[in-house]
Amino acid sequence: GRMWAYTVGFTVLPHVGGFLGWFLNRKEIPAWYEKLKKPSWCPSRRVFPVAWTMLYTGMGYASYLVWNDLGGCSSKAIVPLGLYGAQLALNWAWPPLFFGARNLNMALIDILLLDGLAIGTVCSWYRINRVAALLLLPYLGWLAMATCLTIRIWKDNPELKSGKSE
Repeated sequence: GRMWAYTVGFTVLPHVGGFLGWFLNRKEIPAWYEKLKKPSWCPSRRVFPVAWTMLYTGMGYASYLVWNDLGGCSSKAIVPLGLYGAQLALNWAWPPLFFGARNLNMALIDILLLDGLAIGTVCSWYRINRVAALLLLPYLGWLAMATCLTIRIWKDNPELKSGKSE
């Protein structure tokens, strides 16, 4: 009877950090982000909340599937859910580094480490639950775009690499 609560809890969890990251940095987005030199292929600001809502829902539900298949927080779950937790922490750290601290160097390091952990998560999950691994593929695609965007912003705004200015 409690499985629905676990399903909802795991599915909602990624949204918590995503929402906090947006909430704490929402004033920096129009004030600072709009002034950055960005490539022509940069998505509209309106796309980001829709994309992240879908991506966080998919990854949260996928984490529930893996947790459930491994029988909860067992010793078998340490690596696959540890990788997931670590990549989620780096995911949540990116907005405060990029928007809050305006530190393009740290945001770039964060997203490159995040990419590695997210790929590791998919690889470890694939052996446990293929649907869960497949649910992370849109996230990997979005991360690839976000990484390229971060690299371009880092390259095209050299005066802002080390943190807060203005």
